[in-house]
Parts: sequence; C-alpha cells; structure tokens
Amino acid sequence: MKVNYDSKTDTLTIVFTDTLVAESDEDKPGVILDYDNKGNLVSLEILDASRRVSVPSKIEYQVSPLVG
Repeated sequence: MKVNYDSKTDTLTIVFTDTLVAESDEDKPGVILDYDNKGNLVSLEILDASRRVSVPSKIEYQVSPLVG
C-alpha cells in the first residue's frame, strides 16, 4: 500500500495494489475510487484533501493483532 499527499494539488492518494486501473468512479464529489478489470478497488483519491482530512500530511498506521 502506498499513501501520497501532494500539497500542490491538495490531493491525497491511497494505492492498495499496483494494478492497472480499468474504471474510475467519483462516488461522492471529490472522492474518486479506481477499480481493476475484475471490479476490485485499486486506489482511492481525495481531492481538496486539506478540507476533508484533519492533517493530510500525517499518517498513522496500525496493524491489529490476529485473533484466534
């Protein structure tokens, strides 16, 4: 997974897998979802990120412990 915040364009992009994008859908205004040819979510792009995310340049990452 890759996370990129571009302050010049104020765009936050989260790429889940390096797969070719077959289709994009703007689910809500300013939120673009990219899908591969099988319909799997490939990436998420948030436009005007500084208005939608509290601190787009700060990333917190957490892995939950396996249960079972």
